[in-house]
Amino acid sequence: MNPKLRRPLPLGAASLVALAVSVLAGCAGPVGLGPGEAVPPVSAQPHPEAVWPAWSGTSSRAPGADAATRQPPPRALKGLPKVGSGGLASLSVHAVLRADPRTKPLADRGLIDRPGRAGLRPPRYMDLTGDKKPEMLVAADTESGRNVLAVYTERGGRVYPALFTSGRRMSVETIGSDLLVRTPCSDGGEQAVRFHWDGARMSTISDVKKYNKDHRDHKDYKESGGAPEPAEPNPHPSESAPTGGP
Repeated sequence: MNPKLRRPLPLGAASLVALAVSVLAGCAGPVGLGPGEAVPPVSAQPHPEAVWPAWSGTSSRAPGADAATRQPPPRALKGLPKVGSGGLASLSVHAVLRADPRTKPLADRGLIDRPGRAGLRPPRYMDLTGDKKPEMLVAADTESGRNVLAVYTERGGRVYPALFTSGRRMSVETIGSDLLVRTPCSDGGEQAVRFHWDGARMSTISDVKKYNKDHRDHKDYKESGGAPEPAEPNPHPSESAPTGGP
């Protein structure tokens, strides 16, 4: 090796080289894994899960939720025993519905285990508020074809209404701790309304109405006076949800 190449670097140059090495080493941490470090787990995103699977394929109006803004907080239902350690599941579903003026007309109906009959779907219990105490979800199918969904929560041993909505051919799903209510619309579209706990009730956070591709093509045909270009039908029609009384 050429002896000239082995001369030590000037003090200033050596410091700059050391500084550059330390900076490069420090930048490597955030963009990569060190020796022996495990790959961090990928968090799974929540996806819709049917609350009443038997009714999930019968999914026109936008849901009439008791979750509009500027409303006073819900009041506790009267005439019910104090909720104990067993939570809302320890209460009679019929007693809870009877204590709520909006659902009282449905309170004496029997339970049903499949679509096509009038009655109460089996109640479901799931945590929608994040307090580790499951809410009570009750749905009723009426003779007129309408469906009613009511959600109840418990605070301090008392029962509070959290959501009331109704519609036709309603299907209900959860997305994480949110509720997604779907119904078809009379004009060929479908609507999906998502409800989220706001500290007092389940409030609407999204209300989406969509048309499937066949319906859009039909509209284009009528507006243009000619046939639209051939297109594959949409195998996944959009979503929807309901309103009104029982």
